[in-house]
Amino acid sequence: MTTQTHTPADIQKHTNPAVAAKTPALTDPAPAAGADGRGATTVADGVVAKIAGIAIQEIEGVHALGGGAARALGTLREKVGQKDLTQGVSVEVGQTQVAVDVTLVVEYPHPLQQVADNARDAVYTAIEDLVGMEVTEVNITITDIHVASDDDGAADARTEPRVA
Repeated sequence: MTTQTHTPADIQKHTNPAVAAKTPALTDPAPAAGADGRGATTVADGVVAKIAGIAIQEIEGVHALGGGAARALGTLREKVGQKDLTQGVSVEVGQTQVAVDVTLVVEYPHPLQQVADNARDAVYTAIEDLVGMEVTEVNITITDIHVASDDDGAADARTEPRVA
């Protein structure tokens, strides 16, 4: 988990360049209770992973997140009405920075590098906008490619008799 503390002076620095030039930079990290006495914000690692997972699932060409075993467990979870939005997403959260590792399956015939780049951009945008932390890297591993005709053909083979 990470704790972020923002003071009114921090907010003024971001919105008013004149205040930023006159305000000395802090060399020590802010105390956990907040320098202004208003409190601290703590963001759990799981929350950051969930935000990344949601952002990636919205990308065209992404079929699923996670490797084979994770997807098998995810299918079972979905059958009982639960979906793991962090499946295939691993995060390392520091005080102000986040590193993300993603494992995914791409739909055929989408260009793999384009899907990876779009997923990477989505994660950067979602985490920086929603969490307010700097993303240092997003590593993407493509473990499989999904061909839609494979699933359709398997279903047809089971329902149609082979001999008349």
